[in-house]
Amino acid sequence: MFTDQDTGKSYLVYSYGQGRNKIYISEIGVRDGQVDLLDLTEIFRGASREGNCMFKYKGRYYMAASNIYGWDGSFAYYLVADDIRGPYRPLNDMQIIPGSEQDYAHVSQTGFFYTVNGSENETVLFCGDRWAEFAGNGLGYNQWVPLSFVGEVPYFNSLHAWNLDEQTGNWTVATTNNYVKNGSFESDRRHIPSNNKPVQEQLLGWHTQIIKGNTISTTNSSSPVLNYFNTREDRKKVVGEKSLNISDDIPFERRIIQDIVSTVFVVLPDGNYTLSAKIKNTPGFKQLLFYANSGGQTFEIALDAEHPEWIPVTLESVKVRHGKVTIGIYAKGQAGASAQIDDIRLEM
Repeated sequence: MFTDQDTGKSYLVYSYGQGRNKIYISEIGVRDGQVDLLDLTEIFRGASREGNCMFKYKGRYYMAASNIYGWDGSFAYYLVADDIRGPYRPLNDMQIIPGSEQDYAHVSQTGFFYTVNGSENETVLFCGDRWAEFAGNGLGYNQWVPLSFVGEVPYFNSLHAWNLDEQTGNWTVATTNNYVKNGSFESDRRHIPSNNKPVQEQLLGWHTQIIKGNTISTTNSSSPVLNYFNTREDRKKVVGEKSLNISDDIPFERRIIQDIVSTVFVVLPDGNYTLSAKIKNTPGFKQLLFYANSGGQTFEIALDAEHPEWIPVTLESVKVRHGKVTIGIYAKGQAGASAQIDDIRLEM
């Protein structure tokens, strides 16, 4: 349901009948003494979507939806129109909200929106459904993030912690924000690889470089799997259903990295940060490094000793310079060596 605050009218945006590849909007009103839908306008026909919801910004109407991924997170999509009944653009071609593709909308699905009309700014808040208990994909059920806009294009700011001034409508990134995307590796829906995409696209938010060992392939039964399903005991110590998995059945060398950079809307301030994670690993690693690189300086901690149980690891005083830092794990191991990493955080 969506209520247009400018007109006081309420609407239902929905699918019905066979399939969810068609989306309609109807005004809600009273007919013959009963609450009813007063009209029907088809506003989308294309790929199946769910989580239909709407918001209004600067006089434009936005219809948003998610992929049909069951309990898991997905991209957040949008269409925009100047009139609530359309036409919505691009015609029958929902666009991914930029920023939501980095971690499947902060590991959530479209739920609803709330607009703060402040004295200085109109701020649209995205509230995503995270089915934590059902899918095991992290903590929390509602994920709130602020949207930004470039013209009529919305931008998804995937933030763990941020501040909102309800009087002015302004928001800022909190000092406790974790700048890592998909740091608990919950964004990927299945064992990786799950498709024939290039290696660097297979672990959402991360780039995997195979220096030595088996390549990532859906056709090779000996190819390494990049995520690990945490057991019930694991989940008493780490967040969520999945963790990063580093292993191979032949000697291997691998690097998994993430570039964290300032954006137009979220600045990565220069300063000293703490990089932390949880890890467990078998023997057999010649090198296992957890590191950060910024401004030509590398900060690292060696983890190649055996850790049969999850342990926290912390890298203090990571100096971020010029609004950019690369974080990662470098692994050089013997055949059969195995490491799992979870809950990676970068915060001031």
